[in-house]
Amino acid sequence: MKYQGFIFDLDGVIVFTDKFHYQAWKKMADGMGIYFDEVINNRLRGVSRAESLEIILERYEGEPLSAEKKAELMESKNTMYRELLATMTPADVADDVRSALKKMREAGLKLAIGSSSKNAKFILERVDLMDAFDAISDGTNITHSKPHPEVFQKAGEFLGLDSSQCVVVEDAYAGIDAAKAAHMTAVGIGDASGYDKADYKIQNFVELLKIAGIE
Repeated sequence: MKYQGFIFDLDGVIVFTDKFHYQAWKKMADGMGIYFDEVINNRLRGVSRAESLEIILERYEGEPLSAEKKAELMESKNTMYRELLATMTPADVADDVRSALKKMREAGLKLAIGSSSKNAKFILERVDLMDAFDAISDGTNITHSKPHPEVFQKAGEFLGLDSSQCVVVEDAYAGIDAAKAAHMTAVGIGDASGYDKADYKIQNFVELLKIAGIE
């Protein structure tokens, strides 16, 4: 096989929690009297919690916020988000995603998560996918969020693979940029399937099996 490892973004690729992010940020923004809609929410995809807050605060017109207040707002949002995540079950992972991951591991490929989220492990536990991956690189072990390549570089290191052996699967432009900065092959799915920087553009998860050389 041409590639030895596949690194997956979590949100928007393996599971879909955008609605939970939106609901939690929306509640926080409403409480601050800040206008927030789904268009603004789309700008938050693939970036860190702190950067997401700064984007939301672009429309804030009150007194300057201290670092402590910003930390409080982020924690409030995350508490709401985790409450929503707790409602997730294994049924929130599509059958074709679960099946494709199983086939890839059976073929000897190493699989990892590369996510900016600090809730990645919690989500994987809720949907019963912790055992599907050999490594998890997430917001708890990085200092730079996408489009910086760190999260994917660390995932590659955790898998014991060189960047040339790794494929990144992403649904966000920032994620594709991060994959290319890490010198890895980039697969765009969802919104990123229209990004010209992606090496492969797919419409559904099962197409990864062909890229992997399994089917």
